[in-house]
Amino acid sequence: MDRSVKLKISFLFFFFFFFLSSSSSTVSLAQTNEQRKDSLLPKENPFTVKASLVRYWNKQISNKLPIPSFLFSKASPLSAVDAAFFTSLATQKSLSGHISSFCSSAKLFCFFDSKPYLAPSPGKDANFAVYNNKKFADYGSSRLGGGDNFKNYSDGVNFASGDFTKYSRSSTGHREDFNSYAADGNVASGNFTSYAAGATGGGGTFQNYMPRVNVPDLRFASYDSDGNNHKLSFTSYVGDTNSGKEAFISYAKNGNGVPAEFTTYGDTSNVIGSSFNGYGESGNAANDSFKAYSTNSNNPNNNFKNYGAGGNTGVDTFTSYRNSANAGTDTFTSYAKGSSSGKANFVNYGKSFNEGKDTFKEYGKGAKDPSVGFKIYGFNNSFKEYSPKGVNFAGYTKKSAPTVGSLKASGKSVNKWVEEGKFFRESMLKEGTVMKMPDIRDKMPGRSFLPRTISSKLPFSTKELSDLKTIFHAQENSTMERVILNALAECERAPSQGETKRCVGSVEDMIDFAVSVLGHNVVVRTTDNVVGSKEKVMIGKVKGINGGRVTQSVSCHQSLYPYLLYYCHSVPKVRVYEADILNVETKAKINHGVAICHIDTSAWSPGHGAFVALGSGPGRIEVCHWIFENDMTWATAD
Repeated sequence: MDRSVKLKISFLFFFFFFFLSSSSSTVSLAQTNEQRKDSLLPKENPFTVKASLVRYWNKQISNKLPIPSFLFSKASPLSAVDAAFFTSLATQKSLSGHISSFCSSAKLFCFFDSKPYLAPSPGKDANFAVYNNKKFADYGSSRLGGGDNFKNYSDGVNFASGDFTKYSRSSTGHREDFNSYAADGNVASGNFTSYAAGATGGGGTFQNYMPRVNVPDLRFASYDSDGNNHKLSFTSYVGDTNSGKEAFISYAKNGNGVPAEFTTYGDTSNVIGSSFNGYGESGNAANDSFKAYSTNSNNPNNNFKNYGAGGNTGVDTFTSYRNSANAGTDTFTSYAKGSSSGKANFVNYGKSFNEGKDTFKEYGKGAKDPSVGFKIYGFNNSFKEYSPKGVNFAGYTKKSAPTVGSLKASGKSVNKWVEEGKFFRESMLKEGTVMKMPDIRDKMPGRSFLPRTISSKLPFSTKELSDLKTIFHAQENSTMERVILNALAECERAPSQGETKRCVGSVEDMIDFAVSVLGHNVVVRTTDNVVGSKEKVMIGKVKGINGGRVTQSVSCHQSLYPYLLYYCHSVPKVRVYEADILNVETKAKINHGVAICHIDTSAWSPGHGAFVALGSGPGRIEVCHWIFENDMTWATAD
């Protein structure tokens, strides 16, 4: 008999006798409570993880309300035998060797570097339409003419991964088109290391690349390096995305006449970050254009390090760069340093409606005959060791203080990067109000909580990152590593003023946190469904929780992680509402929403999306929002 099977059998007997010895005095009472309180829940084997959760709920929650089905459904699906088996592995720190079966059995979000490579077809053009997650390493290398087309590649895939290492390397006149690549995905990664390196002629077009992706992760290392006039165009690149990161390392380094065009790059994105390290370094006659780059974005952060340094007659144009964005930070370190006859033109650069920050350090230092123009440039900029020759500043914006009269508070959006209806005023929660419902759909991958017996034995801190990467097979600089790091950073962030916070990976931990803040007499709520999302809806009957009084709540929001992880925090001075949501035309009920109104916003950042959308500032107005799909809020029971 297989050793693992023997282990499972032994765990079954162990679990059975442990359950009888430790729980015999409470089983009959728990079952009686379950019959009274949980008639709407599916009947569970009393030995399962879910049955244990029901007993824990009954013990911790003092009212007679059953555990809601939307919360119960997120509990671990592990059987008693599997739970005991994986708990033992976690205790022995040997879970990594069984990660595939663990992820499958526990319904986790795991992905591994196991996609097959596609062999190139010599001399033939390729059309990859509606294609998913493949590796194209060395594909198209040394090709003469022709082209490949990637249209709707990995469209709508939850985790889209593309490996284009050494793609089209040393080719001549070869064309590559990426259209609607990985659209509407959740986590998308692309690796373009040494892409088109040493290529002559031809070009690449990235159109609608990774639009509306939640977490894009792109790497262009040594892309077009040593190339000769291989033109690249990035149009509507990573537009309307959330928390993106793109790295252009040694892009077009030592290239000859390599033009690159970035049009509407990162448009209306949230916290987009781009790094251009060694881009065009030592290049000859490079011609790069950044038009409407990071326009209307929220807090874009871009870093240009050694961009065009040592180059010869390079031309760079930044038109409407970061225009109408919210805040944002750009750093130009050693930009065009030591170059010859370099030309740069900044038109409408950094015209953020909320103050951003730009740093130019050693910009053009030691350059020969530079020509740099700043026309209609924003404020709050720092120029350190800047070349004093060939620089022209025209229409440089002076900072002016906003007046109270200029702040709108009508509830109408005043900046389009904030989705209409995402934030609204409390006065709109009245029967008969017609308003836009934002996109409340959950775009996270489906996952389950872990039993606390397992989650409590797993590492969960940046100090233990190496152990976490081993368990979940996260390679260095991989997307999985970034997913883990992002979650840890959010959970380890210091709480804001008056906030109590905790990240929970089990339902039991969530219950404990809510009870610790609000007491044992609590109720957890969420919006019923997503009907009406992104549409005009009418507000029906409205009910104020706790009589509509200002109260305290605990809100829990999902974080992307291999297992279901929630960031829960106490929210003081709020009013919580339930409201029927009606079809505007038929007046039929289509949803039942939960909304929370933050009464005290004085500690919020002036650049918070709510103030951007509603046109006010911290402490001036209350701010309301819906509880989105799979998020939830806890409050004292009425």
